[in-house]
Amino acid sequence: MKRCLAVLCGVLAVSSTAMAQAPAAADPYAAIVAAAPPNQREGATVIKWKSDFTYDTLKKGTNRMVCYDRSGLPLQQAYSIECTSLANLDRVAQNMKAEATGDKVKSEAMLAEFEKNGARVKPEYGSVWFHLMGPDKEHVRQHMTVALPGATAATTGLPDKATQGGAWIMNPGTTTAHLMVPGE
Repeated sequence: MKRCLAVLCGVLAVSSTAMAQAPAAADPYAAIVAAAPPNQREGATVIKWKSDFTYDTLKKGTNRMVCYDRSGLPLQQAYSIECTSLANLDRVAQNMKAEATGDKVKSEAMLAEFEKNGARVKPEYGSVWFHLMGPDKEHVRQHMTVALPGATAATTGLPDKATQGGAWIMNPGTTTAHLMVPGE
């Protein structure tokens, strides 16, 4: 009995030491926040979109950044991660509803109708959209835009055509107006 007790105590001592020295678990959301700037990843909120265009919060953040996985959703690439301001979630939901048609022409027509009748949700002015997208995780490209709803070449001094080089305003004068920032 004493021998069994000694062996049991020895096993417990070794296993508790091993558990105390086990490496910390990797961040389960690291892949989802990868699109965000490094200094905003740790404090980002992480959500999971549901089929009814609402979402579940997987991790409550401490800053205004929110990240989510759109991989394989209609009109998205096989790998698609997006991060933006929490203030833009209603617009994201509206985009996803239009994209759920699975048809780019129908989706764009739906969003154009929202724009025309004033129902298009405006993004937060100056908010940034960060994207990582591609056919898989090994072949991604980064893309970043800055929301400037209503902006035009006249109001910003920036060109409204990509052909002029550098940053430019896409979709000027609409809620979708945004600064395109050429990347790598």
